[in-house]
Amino acid sequence: MQGTATGVTTVMIAVQFLHVGLNTLIKASISKGMSNFVFVAYSNLLAFCFLLPSTIIYHRSRALPTINTWIIFRIFVLSLLSCSIQTFMYTGIRYSSPTLASAMEDLTPAYTFIIAIIFRMEKLDLKLRSCQAKSIGTVVSIAGALTVTLYKGLPMTNGVLPNNVLGGTFLSSQQSEWLLGGFLLAAASFCISTLLVMQTWTIKDYPAELMLTTICCSFVVILSFMVAFIAEGNPKAWILKPDMELISIFYSAIFVISMRSVVHTWACRKKGPLYVAMFNPLGIVIALAMGVIFLGDALYLGSMIGAAIIAIGFYAVIWGQAQDEKMVNEEYGQCSIISSSSSAEPLLMNKKQGHD
Repeated sequence: MQGTATGVTTVMIAVQFLHVGLNTLIKASISKGMSNFVFVAYSNLLAFCFLLPSTIIYHRSRALPTINTWIIFRIFVLSLLSCSIQTFMYTGIRYSSPTLASAMEDLTPAYTFIIAIIFRMEKLDLKLRSCQAKSIGTVVSIAGALTVTLYKGLPMTNGVLPNNVLGGTFLSSQQSEWLLGGFLLAAASFCISTLLVMQTWTIKDYPAELMLTTICCSFVVILSFMVAFIAEGNPKAWILKPDMELISIFYSAIFVISMRSVVHTWACRKKGPLYVAMFNPLGIVIALAMGVIFLGDALYLGSMIGAAIIAIGFYAVIWGQAQDEKMVNEEYGQCSIISSSSSAEPLLMNKKQGHD
C-alpha cells in the first residue's frame, strides 16, 4: 500500500512538471500570434490520433467494462468541462498573464474540497485529525501559493527578472482586459474542480482510464473545432507554422492532453479528487525552480517563504489522506477477522456435535 501511494505521488509530480512546461510554451506561442482557439482544436485532434491506437493496442487482450448510455452522457459532460477549461485558460492567459493563471489555479484545491464535501466524496468531520489536517493543509497551500505570486521580497540570488513575472504586472496592471482574463481563469479553475469530482464519480463506475480518456477526447475534438470555427475569424490562423506553434501543439497533445488526462483519471480512482487537486499549488514552485535553473531568473525571499508554506500544506494533506487510508485498512482488517471468526464457529459446533 505504501509503495502504491509513493508511486501515485511521484507520477503526479512528474505530470505537474509537464504542465508547467506547456504553460511556458503557450506563453511563447501566443506572444507570436498563435490563436488559442485553433491551438485547442489541433491539440485535441492530435491527442485523439495518439490515444485511439494506444487504446486499441492496450485493450486487445483486456476485457472492457460494460458501458451504457448514462456513462456516455457523463463522459460527454466531462468533455464539455475539458473543452471549457482549455478555452477559458488559454484565453485568460492571452488577456492577462501566466502568473495570474498560476494564482487562479491555486484556488482549485479549495473549490475541489467544497464540491467533494457537497457530493460526499470527502467527509467534513473536524473531530478526526485526518480531516483537520486536510482542511488546514488546503488553506495553508493556497496561502503559500498566493504568497509566491503576490509577495516578491528581497532578491536571494542574482538574475534579471522580467516585470511581468511574479506579480509585477499583477500588481501594476490597470488594463480592463486584466479583469476579463482573471474572470476566465477563475472560471477555468472552478471547471477543473468540477471535472475532477465528476471524473472520480465516473471512473468508479467505468474503471477503464484509457478508454474513458479516448472517448472524452473524441467529444472534445468536435466541441473545440465548433468553438474555433465560431470564435476565430482569421482563416490564416488555421495554417500551422513549423516553429514554436507546432512544437506547442505536439507537446500539448502527447504529454498533457493524453498522458496527464490518463494519469489524473487514474489518480482520481486511486486517491480521490482532492488529492489530485492538491498538486496544483506545486506548479508555481516548479515554475520558479525551472526559471532559476534554466532561465537565470532571480530567486526572491517571497518565493522561498511561499514555497516552504506550500510544502507544509501539501504534506498536511498527504498525511491526512494516509491516515484515512490507514483507518479504512484497519476497519477492513477487523471485518475480515470477524468474518473469519463467524465462519469458524459452525465448524467448531459441528466438531463438538460429532464428539457428542
